[in-house]
Amino acid sequence: MKIRPIQHSDNAINREHAQLGIPPSDADVATPVWRSKPALSIGLLVLLTLLVYALSHTDAGTRSKAALIAQNVLTSPEFWAAVAVGFAAQAIDGALGMAYGISSTTFLIGTGASPAAASAAVHIAEVFTTGFSGASHFKLGNVDKKLFRRLVIPGVIGGVTGAYLLTSIDGKLLKPFIAAYLLLLGLHILRKAWIGSRPRPQGELKHVSKLALTGGFVDAVGGGGWGPVVTSTLVGRGNDPRTTIGSVNAAEFFIALATGGAFLLWAEVDHWILIAGLVFGGLFAAPFAALLVKKLPARTLLWLVGGLISLLSCYNLYKALA
Repeated sequence: MKIRPIQHSDNAINREHAQLGIPPSDADVATPVWRSKPALSIGLLVLLTLLVYALSHTDAGTRSKAALIAQNVLTSPEFWAAVAVGFAAQAIDGALGMAYGISSTTFLIGTGASPAAASAAVHIAEVFTTGFSGASHFKLGNVDKKLFRRLVIPGVIGGVTGAYLLTSIDGKLLKPFIAAYLLLLGLHILRKAWIGSRPRPQGELKHVSKLALTGGFVDAVGGGGWGPVVTSTLVGRGNDPRTTIGSVNAAEFFIALATGGAFLLWAEVDHWILIAGLVFGGLFAAPFAALLVKKLPARTLLWLVGGLISLLSCYNLYKALA
């Protein structure tokens, strides 16, 4: 997800993001140890070695089953659709600093996935990305520990409650409400593209727990929204963008972990192909996100993303009510 340097460059891109009320660009990013080429090469070598060792010490039947599973995954249209969704969503998130969950869930519901399946796939996939993000934010000094503590527990409670609600009610009944919620978020993004969001002078942060509880709940129910709800509100109140983004993203790992665990506990998660596709597609999106930042203004991207999410949500809402 979003990995920020301790201080952001005062460049045209980040000044535009500040005027629009969205996080700084991922193009202006510090390179933590895990993203450096030597560390990445060593990590891939270790994984490859472990894979070869595991395959060499298994019987022929197990290797045959593993090969069959791999073949089924790689030839599945669902897998490649999820790869495309994961790639696009991560590229959008890298360029705008938001909207991974919203974009992924909107597309997955459009492909026919139930709200619970779409949200479960997104949150389990996010465990990996938010884990790296949170560790990097802590290392780079972007986390306000007091704000982080005020966000985590209510956010987890809201996320688990939302997951329980989503798995306890018929997905067909919830689809219109989820589509309407995603439509509202799409319109919210369009509003930012139209008028922006200027932060108010910073005062004492109030009702943070209520905000985190709401953010966690709508994030689980809608498959996304933690960042747009919590980060946008706190930055809009005048809180420091750097520590707000760092603290919210660090807390997001625990919300994704708790919500994903709740879905595993209460729902039969049989959409592992979607999860694998989201993770796999997101791995290759960083260079494309940097290209988007370089070629397209943030306001244009907001129009495109907000418009696409709104149109897809209207279509999903029409299908759910038809």
